[in-house]
Amino acid sequence: MTEKCGYCCTKIRNINVSFGKKQVLENINIHIHCGKLNVIIGENGAGKSTLLKAILGEIKHTGTILFKDREASGDKIKIGYVPQRLDIENSPATVYDVVCSYTSNLPTFLVKSKRKYEQIKEHLKEFGASELIDQKINSLSGGQLQRVMLAIATLPYPDLLILDEPISGIDRNGREQFYKTISELKENHDLAIILVSHDFDYVKKYADKVILLDKTILVKGKPEEVFASKEFIERFGEV
Repeated sequence: MTEKCGYCCTKIRNINVSFGKKQVLENINIHIHCGKLNVIIGENGAGKSTLLKAILGEIKHTGTILFKDREASGDKIKIGYVPQRLDIENSPATVYDVVCSYTSNLPTFLVKSKRKYEQIKEHLKEFGASELIDQKINSLSGGQLQRVMLAIATLPYPDLLILDEPISGIDRNGREQFYKTISELKENHDLAIILVSHDFDYVKKYADKVILLDKTILVKGKPEEVFASKEFIERFGEV
């Protein structure tokens, strides 16, 4: 268990994204503190995935993204990422093979060792997935795959964990387990979490901060504050 310092912060300042003449994101400013679950919500086309790609450095943008540690010095941020889906439909690889391929620069056949196997199995255990280590990745259920993807994204533990609607298509029990796991991650490890989600019931229950996005930030704050705002009600009604 890592002691949470409460002072580390990812500062997202004045992020703007344009595709040609079309402004997609405008003047995005967010401070993401360690040990907190920050949920981004918005209608389709609001720019949620675009913002995540900007943070990940996958698309051109203006503005800055800076990580500050407890001494307030700027460091290169370590980011873990779980996408909406993983293209593994035809993969014959095992969970062990996939975890190795994502977490090592060496070919999988070169990192097969008892020590590496046990390290990965122990890490999977935190996500209730240690028994899956030898299973074919394409045989996993949606909930099982989601747990494996979380394990990959947190090996090693990042400063910032980004989750882009990773539980689409997962049943209610799987969703509940996902949010419990996320809650445990933020409590037990010194990392911040950004999650894109449409599960308002779970967001209300588990989020520390909610950000309503529609090309720019319309409102942000505690879940109850955002859900009661006129901007939210105009788009989604009362929840």
